[in-house]
Order: sequence, then structure tokens, then C-alpha cells
Amino acid sequence: MNIAIIGSGNIGSTLARGLSKSGHQIYLGTRHPEDEKIKNLIRENNNIEALSVSEAAQRAEVIIIAAPPDATKDIVHHMGDVKGKILIDTMNSVRTKAGDFVSSAEALRVWTGNNDVVKCFNTTGFNIMANPDFSGIKADMFMAGSSKKGKEIARQLALDMGFDECYDFGGDDKIPLLEQFAFIWINLAINQNLGRDIAFKLLKK
Repeated sequence: MNIAIIGSGNIGSTLARGLSKSGHQIYLGTRHPEDEKIKNLIRENNNIEALSVSEAAQRAEVIIIAAPPDATKDIVHHMGDVKGKILIDTMNSVRTKAGDFVSSAEALRVWTGNNDVVKCFNTTGFNIMANPDFSGIKADMFMAGSSKKGKEIARQLALDMGFDECYDFGGDDKIPLLEQFAFIWINLAINQNLGRDIAFKLLKK
């Protein structure tokens, strides 16, 4: 699958590395392709290419956005027309927001005119995304959105990253709930000093 990842920070680079190792072609949308961190990422992974945000978005079937929420409008402007593509939003409105919208996913739907937007990869740290295995027990991932096709792809990409399952929180109306769930991880990991090596697992009897 051709996947654009917009954002080359910890989340973006971790997803790029993991998904490229699963055989996906990754187009890393960045303003700084000459950054040494990006060069090293490309050298270590044959399936990753650094492009402008516009080029990456236009080449891809799926676009993963891993950036601060207040960069959403600028990213949408540079991506161009992305109707017909799947948009996966990893962002949480912790320090900044996407305008006056409840979530960055809602902003993406409005500003792109694309309803195939899914929130995913937002409920644990990049270190867990790099390796979700806890001594043989794999962490779970979670998603929300009203796009059936988008959630099918998000789930598959979560499994490709090594998560045990990707559970569905519900439609677009549940995206704020999923962000609140992410705040639980942030509270435990950072505020309660449990550290970043924690993740969620859904247990069933």
C-alpha cells in the first residue's frame, strides 16, 4: 500500500519505520528532507522516500497525519485535493487545537471535504508503537470514525505495526471520547510518573 505520513517527529518516524518493514511504500511528507534524522531513516529503510507534503499526499492511497493539531490547516493547504483517500489522524488536542473544532479529525473532514477520516494511533507512546510486545502479550490499539473503509485500513495497519487488535470505539461522535482515552495514558505515563512503557490491553472472559 502507498502511504503518506505527514510529520517526521517521533510518531511519524516510528510509524514510517514499522509500516515500511511490513512492506508498505512510505512517502514521508516533510519540509526538511535534508534533516539528518530523515536521511538516516531513509538509509535504514528501503521503502521510505522523503517528499514535499503535496507530493507525498498525491502519491498515496492512505495519508497518516502525525503533527501538532494547530498545524492541521497548513497541512491541508499543502496536501491539496485528497478526496478519495483515507485520512488517519493520530493527533491529540493536548497543548494546541485545530482551530475551534472539537478534534483535529473534525477539522480534517471539514477542511478537506473528505469523510474518510479515522482517529487512530493516538492512545500510546511512540516507544510502544515501535514495539507493542510485552513479554509475549501484545498491546491493543483503538480507533474511531464513521468511515467503514477507513477503519478497515486503520485496523490492518495497526496489526501490521504489531498490535494484537485494533478495537472500534464507534463513529465520528466517539472521536472526542478516544482523545479522552488518550489523556488517560498521558496522565498515567507522565502526571502519575508510571513512565512511557505502558499500554492498554482489553481483556475478555
